[in-house]
Amino acid sequence: MTTARQSEAVTASPSGPAWYRRSDWLLFIGGAAFAVAIIGYVTFVVTHPASRWMQAVDLRVYRDGGLIVRHVRPFYRAHRTAPLYQWPGFEDLKFTYTPFAAIVFTAGTLVSFWTLMKISVAINILALLATIWMTFGALGYRRGAARLGATLLLAAPLFWTEPVQRVLFLGQVELVLMALIIWDQVQPDRRWWKGAGIGLAAGIDLIPLIYLPYLVLTRRFRQAAMAAGTFVLTVLIGFIVLPADSRRGWLDGLIYHGSRTGFVGWEGNQSLQGIITRLSGSVAGAQHIWLAAAAVTGVLGVVAAALIDRAGHRMVGLLTCALTSLLISPISWDHHWVWIVPGTVVAVVYAVRARRLAVRVALGGLAAVLVLLFGAWPGSLWGNPDDLGGFSKGLIWAPPNTSPGTYYKLGDRPWYAEYHWHGLQLLTGNLYILSGMALFVLLLVLAIGPARAALAGRAGRGGRAGRIRPATAAPAPPPG
Repeated sequence: MTTARQSEAVTASPSGPAWYRRSDWLLFIGGAAFAVAIIGYVTFVVTHPASRWMQAVDLRVYRDGGLIVRHVRPFYRAHRTAPLYQWPGFEDLKFTYTPFAAIVFTAGTLVSFWTLMKISVAINILALLATIWMTFGALGYRRGAARLGATLLLAAPLFWTEPVQRVLFLGQVELVLMALIIWDQVQPDRRWWKGAGIGLAAGIDLIPLIYLPYLVLTRRFRQAAMAAGTFVLTVLIGFIVLPADSRRGWLDGLIYHGSRTGFVGWEGNQSLQGIITRLSGSVAGAQHIWLAAAAVTGVLGVVAAALIDRAGHRMVGLLTCALTSLLISPISWDHHWVWIVPGTVVAVVYAVRARRLAVRVALGGLAAVLVLLFGAWPGSLWGNPDDLGGFSKGLIWAPPNTSPGTYYKLGDRPWYAEYHWHGLQLLTGNLYILSGMALFVLLLVLAIGPARAALAGRAGRGGRAGRIRPATAAPAPPPG
């Protein structure tokens, strides 16, 4: 090692060794690309009314939950949010998160709402960068200028994806929760508190509970116990601080009702239940089909995630579990699909590491397709620039949709636009869930190899299950 370093020092120019110069250029290009993305965003913000770049309706609900914790109860009722911009259809929204989440959201009541809006944007941008940075770390890249440059370079296009922009526009928390889960799982396994981040995220939003069986199947029992224990602790804190509301939320089942968030067939719900409801033309008629589909998808997804993880591709396993949660959750709004951010990073890294040109092209193409399909395109492309704020939107918003609170009535019954899609509208309006299902099938196929190896190992050990390959921070290169 010393000889190699001495040789490098001899051959390097005064400006530094070759690898340093390449890292310096990557940092410069990445920084410039991300600066252009942010300057474009800031330019729009300062030249347009606030309602065009941040509706903040969800952020206001979060803050109202915190205010109610501090002053009045209960909050599991429709309450007037006194919308900042008098946005039609959003005046009466229910608090749909856990009591513990309302306690956490009290932090947002310490500043004015206008200040909170700007803080929300800044925190979400930092969470985006942190997610990409940690994903590179989980894939074996060391800290340094090269990793920072690559982070900024990929953050530039990913910043302009529709799920990310919708998080900023609504003041949502998905980017922060995603960063929390990834941060928790990139910690060394020796840390006794690893898993607590998943439990904390589940205490705010129940969906991360899917990682519990995933951790069990990957034999990380201590992490699973830590995650479960942390989640239970958040529930107990809720009962201690807000006993009446916790009783209504947990024991009366209000938290579990997906319909409390609105029409589950709405275009923005990109889940299995959403697409099945839209295709069947009935919420009640889709229920049994969705339950069966969600059960099968959930089992297959978690098992596949565990097999891929145990084959040495831990980050891919984690993302497989996240994708499974998006598919089977009753409600997966468009902004829940921010998991395409680490997914794109993984596709790019595996493309770079692939030995075969065909594999490189395929994985690089997958990353590009994800950015394009989930991109934030101007609404004026399909003639509705003012819908959803008129800032930037994804392809899923091309078909007509039933805006909350503004559905039409045919006689005495509501008329939902999503039930009347046809042709290309069925593809674009269900674009995220269809893309997710395609990726899910691909991941199931990739899990077949580890499954066969596991069966072979079991047979070779006389029925004892053998480990395929230890999961490490640096995954094995993809096949080919």
